[in-house]
Amino acid sequence: MKYNTVLQNIKTYEAGKPIELVVREFGIAAKDVVKLASNENPIGTSPAVQKAIIANASRAHLYPDDSMFELKNALAEKYLVQEENIIIGAGSDQVLEFISRAVLNENTSVLMSAVTFAMYEIYAKQMGAKIYRTASYEHKYDEFIEAYRMYKPKIIYLCTPNNPTGDATTKETVLEIINAIDKETLIVVDGAYMEYAIAKDETYAITPQDLMDFENVIYLGTFSKAYGLGGMRVGYGIAQPEIIEELYKMRPPFNISTLSLVAAIEACKDEKFVEESICLHKEQIKRYERFAKENGFTYIESYTNFITYLFDESKDSTTIADTLLKRGVIIRNLASYGMNAIRITIGTQKQNDIFFQHFSELIS
Repeated sequence: MKYNTVLQNIKTYEAGKPIELVVREFGIAAKDVVKLASNENPIGTSPAVQKAIIANASRAHLYPDDSMFELKNALAEKYLVQEENIIIGAGSDQVLEFISRAVLNENTSVLMSAVTFAMYEIYAKQMGAKIYRTASYEHKYDEFIEAYRMYKPKIIYLCTPNNPTGDATTKETVLEIINAIDKETLIVVDGAYMEYAIAKDETYAITPQDLMDFENVIYLGTFSKAYGLGGMRVGYGIAQPEIIEELYKMRPPFNISTLSLVAAIEACKDEKFVEESICLHKEQIKRYERFAKENGFTYIESYTNFITYLFDESKDSTTIADTLLKRGVIIRNLASYGMNAIRITIGTQKQNDIFFQHFSELIS
């Protein structure tokens, strides 16, 4: 059988390894496995959300409200926009897929930073588009504008805070880049980790309302991180109605489940849970920063719920990640991104204690 030729140049996305894999391959009990690889909320899901899921479990045989009216209304109130400005996806990465399918073809290109979310490239390549990257993982104004003028991409991705590095771009710089770009180029501002950036430094705070005056910008958000709904797969895009109308043509019916919709609606009401999650994170990430300084290696200042450790030639990220995995500690190796680095989700105090215990033994 012959397949689409564009698939020949696409690498399958490598998700964080699941707990079940460690149990199967290394015989470690599930309760002893620490997963710090996929940037999930370490304290779980809001108790109110859990109650709502249980209360609605008997409705799992029913399709969800395809208008998603209640969720859109909650997001519209949260971000001071209109319901027609919003599209819901099975995770924000599904909205990324809608965008690629709506905009790209083999005669177009996309622009992104040197190291950023892998799905930007994968979705673009599925449409046959060319990939261009800036020289730095940071979103530097000069690099983006120079590359934009050279390649005239159809889409520019601005991931802030950036995954998998953890750095962020100030709102001032993001707006400068947007204002320098022609209206025929769509700019995607991916704010999957924005709740953490806002809590750390308002200089990096970007909301959909900040972008609503631009006809060629879409903001992406998700319930998978600070809201603790990674397993429910709910994200959203917010933009001018003209963009949303076109993206809706890509959206399949009932693209999130009945229980996912219930969970997201309830999560919108429980901002206290988000505040508690971020409070724990701010407390625990200091341990990772202190540990790096005490042991003489570099980390990227993080505006997310994870931290990236960078190593010199004396350490190998693949060896470290593989050895930790065999000990039941799952982290993310960034070798596939061309970096001798690891990314660690900031866990609970107990989870972090276990990580430091094993990691200290490895690097000594």
